[in-house]
Amino acid sequence: MFRILKKRPQKQHPIEEMSNRNLPLSTELDKNLQILKSIYKGCIDVIYHPFLIAGKTNLVYIDGLSDTEQIDSSVLAPLMSKTIDKSINLQETCENIQLSNIRVVKTYDDCIKNISNGNPLGLAKWDKRSIKEPDSESVIRGPREGFVETLGVNISMLRRKIRSPNLKMIKMNIGSYSDTSIIIAYIEGIANQSLIDEVQNRLQKVEIDSVLESGYIEELIEDNVFSPFPQLLDTERPDVASANLLEGRVVILVDGTPFVLIAPVSFFSFFQAPDDYYQRYLISSVIRIMRLFFMLISVFLPSLYVAVSSFHQEMVPTTLILSMASLRESVPFTALIEAVIMEIVFEALREAGLRLPKQVGAAVSIVGALVIGQAAVQAGLVSPLMVIVVAITGIASFMIPRYSEGVALRLIRFPIMMLAGTMGLYGLALGFIAIVIHLCKLRSFGVPYLSPIAPTIGRDMKDAFIRSPWWMLNTRQHLTGRINKYRQAPNQQPKPKNR
Repeated sequence: MFRILKKRPQKQHPIEEMSNRNLPLSTELDKNLQILKSIYKGCIDVIYHPFLIAGKTNLVYIDGLSDTEQIDSSVLAPLMSKTIDKSINLQETCENIQLSNIRVVKTYDDCIKNISNGNPLGLAKWDKRSIKEPDSESVIRGPREGFVETLGVNISMLRRKIRSPNLKMIKMNIGSYSDTSIIIAYIEGIANQSLIDEVQNRLQKVEIDSVLESGYIEELIEDNVFSPFPQLLDTERPDVASANLLEGRVVILVDGTPFVLIAPVSFFSFFQAPDDYYQRYLISSVIRIMRLFFMLISVFLPSLYVAVSSFHQEMVPTTLILSMASLRESVPFTALIEAVIMEIVFEALREAGLRLPKQVGAAVSIVGALVIGQAAVQAGLVSPLMVIVVAITGIASFMIPRYSEGVALRLIRFPIMMLAGTMGLYGLALGFIAIVIHLCKLRSFGVPYLSPIAPTIGRDMKDAFIRSPWWMLNTRQHLTGRINKYRQAPNQQPKPKNR
């Protein structure tokens, strides 16, 4: 689909075949048209519109990207109404056109970029989706708007939330073929300059054919590509992006996707929902503690059941263990195999529900789980208690508000079950220790992933496990202002292979 390149090849497309991309435009119109037509050879949507004004003139644009109505009314009509006179200065004539963003290009490179962006004369017209609430981040109370695929609209939505001139934006273009526009947004005076430089430096090192979604960027700039845990936060909500900007973080906007990236983040950032800050703090704090508790259940409950039923029956009350033994009497599999099969089936049903149309997806997931679970119990393939354990685990995983973090926790559930099925509670403890060590070593743009727990920062605890009342949230996060102290070079990534 695309290639990741360490070094850009010498010849990729006709633009780079010219001896110098910054070669100035020729004074001869025919020569300029000849070069443009050779570059856009085979592009039937590129329109060349010749007309006479101050001599022979030609208008070049891409059909579907430029606003042809404005071209006709605001450009061609005023120009064609002029008297044909070669003595007229064309540039002065064009400057009289009533357009706010008309500009002069002097090189072939600028000419190609503007044509490709639908701006041959500053008249871009993109089809865009209307603003609506994101399906992946719906809230009970809060704004009902989300980012769209148009970069300009997304920038304006941030500007409407933060009406300060200190909201700065750096523009970059990545992708040798897609030439995708990317914006680095931050608030001057709040965001740490070393963080801004680090984000910009990592993005400048990206060499790729195309960037079609922010996920491309996320994977190429994160600190540890082999970790299942996400190190950047993605969101479709302008209010979430604005709140993180005000906390000293950096927001990365990518043209063509409603998902923006936020850096740096911590483990606890993925358990904070927008509703937490729109409801009363007592309710938000209780719900956040419940999320963390059910996160532990979703990861360790199946493993705990496998370890106890296989190795540590003496830890279970006699009445309960006799009930468990009677329920498992006709099951031909061990507890480990039984748990793995049920978890795989449950994950398959959940994934199928996501990919199916919304009208039938939820019904298929619920009905499929009920039917398969009941049929498996009646057939003697699994015990009723295992069905209950898997159901509780699945419900607990739905408490995690961020999909990327939920997928990571669902993934590590399986190796934990393997350890519990082979070494009992000792394996479960080893798995827990390994996860904690990995999280302690993980960084997100220099910020420790387990902050404010490791390192312990008391004042940042006010918005970690609980959400303190607004009158107590009177300081910004400590680590975003002291990134240099905890900076760690990103892990050496393997050389990407061409695909």
